[in-house]
Order: sequence, then structure tokens, then C-alpha cells
Amino acid sequence: MSAESHPTLPPVRLHSDAELARDALGAPLFARAVRLARWAGPGTRVGVGGELAAEQLPGAAAHLGLDADDEDAPGYASQAWRVAVDTGLVDVTEPEEDANDANGDAAGAGGDAGAGEEPYGTAAPGEDLALVTGGTPGDVLALWRAALETVLADAAVPDLEDLVDALDAGGEIDFDRLDWNPGREADLLDAVLANLYLLTVSGTGGVDRPIPLPVLAASMVVPDGMGEPSDAVLEQVSDAMMRLDDQFRQLEPIGLVEFRPVDEELMAQADEDGPRGGREDDDEDVSRYGMVRLTPLGLYGIRARMLEAGVAAPAVGELADKGADALLDVVASYPEHAAQAEIEQWMAGRDLLAAVAELLAAARGDDEGGPLRRLRCQQALALAGPEAEPAVRSVLDEAELGGLARVWLAEHGVADVPPPAPEMVFWLTVDTIAAQLAADGETEELPALMETLTAHHAGFFDQVWRVEHPSTVQVLEAMGRLHPDRKTAKEARKAAFKARSRRP
Repeated sequence: MSAESHPTLPPVRLHSDAELARDALGAPLFARAVRLARWAGPGTRVGVGGELAAEQLPGAAAHLGLDADDEDAPGYASQAWRVAVDTGLVDVTEPEEDANDANGDAAGAGGDAGAGEEPYGTAAPGEDLALVTGGTPGDVLALWRAALETVLADAAVPDLEDLVDALDAGGEIDFDRLDWNPGREADLLDAVLANLYLLTVSGTGGVDRPIPLPVLAASMVVPDGMGEPSDAVLEQVSDAMMRLDDQFRQLEPIGLVEFRPVDEELMAQADEDGPRGGREDDDEDVSRYGMVRLTPLGLYGIRARMLEAGVAAPAVGELADKGADALLDVVASYPEHAAQAEIEQWMAGRDLLAAVAELLAAARGDDEGGPLRRLRCQQALALAGPEAEPAVRSVLDEAELGGLARVWLAEHGVADVPPPAPEMVFWLTVDTIAAQLAADGETEELPALMETLTAHHAGFFDQVWRVEHPSTVQVLEAMGRLHPDRKTAKEARKAAFKARSRRP
């Protein structure tokens, strides 16, 4: 996975290792691999690559409880065996290279083996199998991640029919004819999973909302900033959807995703109507085009692969043992829901009064990041009860924190709070708008906030341009653009000019 694609991602709330390990053991493909590892014994025969002998596949499928009449059952058994071997759940001893010669000699001497008989190796349960029941949750997850790598490698391979068509007379794959580059396909699948992860954690930080397959395909194909896509681009999106449909069918059994495949009847209709005929018109049609959701186990697995690739993929709770300064600096860039979750975990188990005092100290500063730190500090203080009053009262006289403290005390019905000086009111107004601009940019809600903050202050713009705040000019310029009242917006622009002029 490319660290350049998403250098920093929103944080994700992960399940505990114990919960994830249970999910891993319940993933159908991994569970089958464990069952076959326990089934392996002295009579198990494997080929040169460690694959299960063809004549043993029906027995393996039967052991897994697969339907004997299902033509895909041997394939499922073969895949589960390959996962067992690749993860170390099974140890194989491959046949020696001179086994054919030995077979021939035995046949010539009147032995049981016939000339040219296929050589076989043996298999037995591996040492790592004991970790499934006797290891830690981390041990189980390590085995599952190894299984995931096998499945991902398989998912990056073209359909078997395409491979057969690309075989030349010598039994070699003609990659030019197949138009398939193994490294490129693996990178594309990584990119798809990275986009799916980003779409997931950018929403609610969890796995509540499935992603429509057309959205995921378009994120891989449609260039940024493109308006109405052309027929050629729509055709590429359609092709990408069908490739993703095949890949997610393979990834679902390992527990990475929950997947609703593309409605084959709908796609047949799309083929008849052309590239625009299959465009979704409503929510029902979107779901028929396929829906994919990363499971909690999938979020864990993709994040782990991203971390190995050098991508910053934070998880909620990682800051629990850090200081308040580190907490506020990091959560300043988080979406509000993620910042809230991180702050809650940070405060849990701490002495409340000490935690509040530490947060207030970390919120100080006249640097560019100060307003957003104070916004997150205010978010944290909302979790504090009346016992935090002494720490909050202690900063009432501070220019940077006095306004914030008064807001908190008023919200908690505290009496005898001294009124703020006008300078503090102006300073807090600038700081509040600067924080909102830093957090979310120029949102639709911001003009209403500006109107609320300025409506009750006669001569507001005659005074605010003098405020000694690093963001005064930026805030007044934004108010000049966004304030819903034209006359007030004009006053804001004049005040911004004055504020710029007084700076050296």
C-alpha cells in the first residue's frame, strides 16, 4: 500500500484483540484451514508445491462438510489447504526430486510403484496449530494475517479462463496477451482496499455504512475534478466494478469484507443498454450494483498492512497514555467524532481535576494551532462534571482561557462568575471563528455563527480590529466574505483593512 496515497488517515475505532481473534477464528476460510490442519496425518499426500493430492480432495471436502455434489467443493478444500500450508498450520515434506527415478527402480525390481508414478510428499499438523487454542489473541491474529496475504495474492490473479486462454504451446503464460502484470495487479488491489478503508473511516470511524461498488470503482477510475464522465470513463468504471465484484467474492470468506455481489441480471441489462444504461437512478439500484463493507476484522487487517507500508493510520486510544499537549495537538486535525472518542479514552481513568488542569495548560498559546487546541479543550471540558470547577476558575483572568472558562461555568450554572471585559469578548469571538475555520473551513453553518457572535455587540467592528490575536485579519476577511448581512460584511472588510494596516 502506498504511503504517498494517504499520508495521514482519520483514526479508526478498533475492536479489542480478543474480539478480533474470535472473528478470525469464525472466518469460514480460516476455520476450514484449521480443520484441515487437524485432519492432516501420515496418510496425507502432497505434491511438489505442497498442494493436496487430487485424489485426496474429495476426502478433504467431505471432512469440511462440503456438499459432495457441489462441483466447487474440491476447489474450496484446495484453497483451505493452501491457506493452512502458507500460515504454518500444516507442515509439509515435499517429494524429493529423484523420487521419479526411485519409483522407476522400484518398478523394475518388481516393487509396487509403477514407472512414472507421481511422487508424493507428506503432511502433518504444524507447530503453529497449537496457537489456535493455546496462543494469545495476538498469535491468532498473526495467523489470520498470514492467511489474508494468501487470499490477497489469489485475488490479484486473473480468472482461470483468462489464464488458460493465455497459455502458449509450451505451457507458459503469455503475459502480453493476458495484459496482466502481477505486481501492478497487487498494487491496484492495495489501492482499492486503501480507498475502501479511507471511505469507511472518513464517515463515522467505524463499519456502519456499506460502500456502493460504483463509488469505490469510480474512486479508482474517475480523475479528480472531472464533471460529467464520458462514455469511455463509464465503461472503465463498469469494468472496474466487475473486477472488484470478483475480488470481493474471494475476500469475503477470509472475513475481510461483507459483500453483496453485483446483480447479474442488472449487469446483463447494462450490457444491452451501453455504458450509460446501467447508471443507478435510486438507492435500490445502487444496492443492486453491489455493496461492500469492511468488517471490524477487515479494518484491523488493512490498517496493519498500511502501517507496515509506512502509512500513518491512527487508531482511537493510541493517545491514552500521552500528555494533554500531545492529545490536543493530534486531535486538532481529527474529525469531531474521532476527536471526541479519543478525548473520552484519554480522560477515562484519570483524576478529573488534574486532567482538566493539564488540558487547560496545553490549550494555551498564540500560535496558529492555538484556536483549534482550545476548541478541542472545550470539547474535552464538556465531559467534566462540577468537580472540575476549581481548575476552570483558576484561569478566569487569563486572556486566552478566561472566555472559555466563563462559557463552561455558565453552562454548569455556577454563580458569582465575574463578567468578561469587552476585550476578552472580542478576543474569544476571533478565537472561536478561527477555530471553526481551522477545523472545517468555510462551512454552510459558519455565517450563522458569525451573525450570532456579532449581533449583540454594538460597534463590534469598531473594536475587533484592534484585538491582539494572530488570526484577527483572517477572521475579519472571512466575515467580509461570509457574513449574511451585506452591510455587516462591508464593515468586516473595512475592519480587516485596518487590522492589516496596523501590522508592521
